Amino acid sequence: MPEPLKNLYSPELIQSVAKAFKQEYSAFDEKSYVQAVLSDDWDELELKARMARAAEQFVIFLPDNYQKSVDILLPVSTGFTGLEHMLFPDFIALAGLKDFTNSMRALEFLTVNSSAEFAIRPFISLYPDKALRQLIKWTGSSSKHVRRLASEGCRPRLPWAMALPEFKTDPAPILPVLKSLIADPELYVRRSVANNLNDIAKDNPQVVINMLEEYKGSSAQVDWVLKHASRTLLKQGDKKVLSLFGYKKASHVSLNQFIVDIQVLRGEKLNFQFELCSQSKALGNLRLEFVIDFVKANGKLAGKIFKIGEGLYQEKQRSITKNFSFKTISTRKYYPGRHYLSIIVNGTEVGRKPFELV
Repeated sequence: MPEPLKNLYSPELIQSVAKAFKQEYSAFDEKSYVQAVLSDDWDELELKARMARAAEQFVIFLPDNYQKSVDILLPVSTGFTGLEHMLFPDFIALAGLKDFTNSMRALEFLTVNSSAEFAIRPFISLYPDKALRQLIKWTGSSSKHVRRLASEGCRPRLPWAMALPEFKTDPAPILPVLKSLIADPELYVRRSVANNLNDIAKDNPQVVINMLEEYKGSSAQVDWVLKHASRTLLKQGDKKVLSLFGYKKASHVSLNQFIVDIQVLRGEKLNFQFELCSQSKALGNLRLEFVIDFVKANGKLAGKIFKIGEGLYQEKQRSITKNFSFKTISTRKYYPGRHYLSIIVNGTEVGRKPFELV
């Protein structure tokens, strides 16, 4: 079983952090800091709670003067990377909300060794106009990490982060950031732009469709961003988006030899196969998916879509064999009963069959 992510914040890490602060700032009470962070409930805390606890204690054990604390914290932070580093931006979000200018300088420095994507969000919420101007400025940074922060920090639905509901309602203020970075030379940055746009698509699909119409065909790199940004809309079978990517209604394609296991045991694999045929021409540009309507705890059905593949099929006939594992996973619970499996071609259901999960 994999190690819980929260264990990245281990007693050893906290001791290392305390030691590093002691070396930089002789008045730092190393022993008391460790005791305060690793109090009795430490084992019960999850990752973000452990991170917050470690950052909150900086407020107590560093100087009362915020700028002095930052001057100590920044050189200490360079000894840590990855998720372990994110307690440093956390301190900026906790202690620096009244000092926008110095906090922005600190986050710009800190994001290079990890990411300040969580820490920037309270500033966006408190200082929307100033923060958006800062994000635009960062899009021109020579550092890919800083440019990525500009995009990632304002995602409307950033996982694990505080909400920015104003951008769910109206993403227009962050579009200049995304348009500045959509053709960024770094995939690392472009991927963040795509994820931000995919967030927007969940609440404001037309905004993303407008971006598709404006930018599609600009370059292979930009087209990749747009395709990745459209993954939710493609899964939803949005006809406009499917058409923009060349997946038009495949009325010439028929489904034959559609076979699904009648029954599958929980923990085993459901097998299915089908054949796509075209009498008059090649199958063409197809996006193939399947949907399983799962039985929920209340006995009702809820569908989930899974991708099979996509591409230009030059042949007139293509046989496909697939399976789906009903092995127990933490993110989905399976209930016995009659389920259904459907085949989707270019956003349109072309066949549906039942099976029993027992």
